[in-house]
Amino acid sequence: MLKKYRFGVDICGIIVFMIVMIPNFIWIAIPAPNDVLRKESVTAIIDTVGSICQVLFVSSLCIIINKERNKLQFSPLLISSMVCIILYFIGWVLYYIGFINPFVILSLTLPPCLAFIFFALERKNVIAVVPAVCFTICHFIYGVVNYII
Repeated sequence: MLKKYRFGVDICGIIVFMIVMIPNFIWIAIPAPNDVLRKESVTAIIDTVGSICQVLFVSSLCIIINKERNKLQFSPLLISSMVCIILYFIGWVLYYIGFINPFVILSLTLPPCLAFIFFALERKNVIAVVPAVCFTICHFIYGVVNYII
């Protein structure tokens, strides 16, 4: 299986990562009016595991390339990834205008993760999918336990 992969730079992976990170960069620089996301997390161990998985999947997405992947095109997986990114951006807009409810918290939690998973599947990068799924589970638990329950 590993023979299908090589190290390289996947510019599209880097671009998807940077697009998803735009709202996070804004949030770091400009706090939201009712910024509940800055409170101390009660899921420290899950957060640590999630952070490790995040580094692994982002690294894999950006520097591991499946030699058998297709040329990037508007496939259902790529469109799904784009829809998830749009839902994520909508969640941030709602958050910044003061709507903070379970839907908004989940829109900041699941869509970006799913966007990465769909993109990795589209690029046939199973190596990135595994830690991305683990990160998604950790990120979901973090969001639910810290902001919904």
